[in-house]
Amino acid sequence: MKSINENRFLRLEAYFGKEKVNDLSKKTILVLGLGGVGGYVVESLARSNIGTLILVDYDTVDITNINRQIIALSSTIGKYKTECFKERIKDINPLCEVICINKLITEENYKELFNYHIDYVADCCDNIKVKENVIKYCLKNNIKIISSMGTGNRQNPEDLEIIDVMKTSGDPIARRIRKYLKDQKINKKLYVMCSREVPKNKIHGVIPSNSFVPPSAGLLISSYIIKTLTKDNKQ
Repeated sequence: MKSINENRFLRLEAYFGKEKVNDLSKKTILVLGLGGVGGYVVESLARSNIGTLILVDYDTVDITNINRQIIALSSTIGKYKTECFKERIKDINPLCEVICINKLITEENYKELFNYHIDYVADCCDNIKVKENVIKYCLKNNIKIISSMGTGNRQNPEDLEIIDVMKTSGDPIARRIRKYLKDQKINKKLYVMCSREVPKNKIHGVIPSNSFVPPSAGLLISSYIIKTLTKDNKQ
């Protein structure tokens, strides 16, 4: 009898090899924030044979998400993003375990995320205080993490890059993270997804965004994670 996943990841095996792709099925990745960036991280990881995905987001799909979030459809408006992704992932890879955390993560409860064994954290949240605390916790406890900086107000996906946060410039979020790490006397290297593009100003209080920069950032992050886990990324 054929396995339910036989040939499902054949093209991935052709690149990384069957053994490494099988190893990915034993990995657990936590994705914090399922917006324009995090949603595409989840999509790509689910299509890369990751065994367990822990999805963290308390928000529901809003009509304003449709221009940039992969889970946002007319049929999903009002539904929890985590539950929408759980259903979607089941259709992509039935053997992927999905753990949904429908909870507002704060400075007080963020440590609850680490009640699981986690191989990698993809930090795509937009709460700076939570971002700082999660980064600190991961670096202090030797948990692999990559963090997304800002993608709103940008229109050039070609300016996105994975880079040591200490080498970034022009990104307000990265600037704050650099200061935080220095203040906390944390000397460990943190790789971030960052744009070299200077962000535009808000228009009538609305942060401009589009269908190509956040998704590109998400795919860069998932690419980095997969290459790191398969040992093709030496950084």
